[in-house]
Amino acid sequence: MRRKLIAAIACRNSGSRLFGKPLQNLDIKKPLTVIEYQINNIKKINFIKEIVLGISYGIENEIFIDFAKKFKIKYILGDQVDVLSRLIKCGNLVGATDIFRVTSESPFTYLEDLEKLWKTHTFLNYDATFLDNIIDGCGYEIISLKSLKISHKFGQSRHRSELCTLYIRENLEKFKVNKVYPKNIFIRKDLRLTIDYPEDLIVCREVYNFIQKKNMKNLDLRKIVNFLDKRKDLKKLISPFVISGYRGMYK
Repeated sequence: MRRKLIAAIACRNSGSRLFGKPLQNLDIKKPLTVIEYQINNIKKINFIKEIVLGISYGIENEIFIDFAKKFKIKYILGDQVDVLSRLIKCGNLVGATDIFRVTSESPFTYLEDLEKLWKTHTFLNYDATFLDNIIDGCGYEIISLKSLKISHKFGQSRHRSELCTLYIRENLEKFKVNKVYPKNIFIRKDLRLTIDYPEDLIVCREVYNFIQKKNMKNLDLRKIVNFLDKRKDLKKLISPFVISGYRGMYK
């Protein structure tokens, strides 16, 4: 069977620390939101056939419906807590066999080796491919829709939360999983490139400005790491959050 990979992005306007994280502006002048920048980068990948937003029920999330319509992106509506069911609905909507999963508040996904990993994923018929231990916010997961449905059927409520692959990770003997680890330069537990706090947003805006000044057509994570290492002020901003971020990443 020919595999069809789609990007499913779960969207919800929540967060006591920073409300509406995906719709915060990376570029204030244009403006350009976090999720718009993320989607623009995903659209460059020709083997990702569709992008579908998995929008949570709630009047506060209707802005994502407007966003989807504006940018001609398909979407579904689903349960606020059961994020896993939203990803499944995204896949069902467009007849996907596999889901490319990134979080809506992480604009700088490391896409350099994605095509090679997707080919390996399909050729060896993996249920899941995880890019793990990379800088927080830069990783991704490729999961077969079949495996997500198994996770939803047999998992508990914690497996149906935003930890959508937790059931697979806790039951590796039931699935064929390819865990991939990045080059050592990208295993940096002192850095994070995801947006959960106002300080994260400051750092990601500075990274975005750096990318624009360097006129990077494709994200070069090595250059970003070097940039952050020279900006001790930015690293100091995110230092209070890195330990808790990595501790809760896969559980």
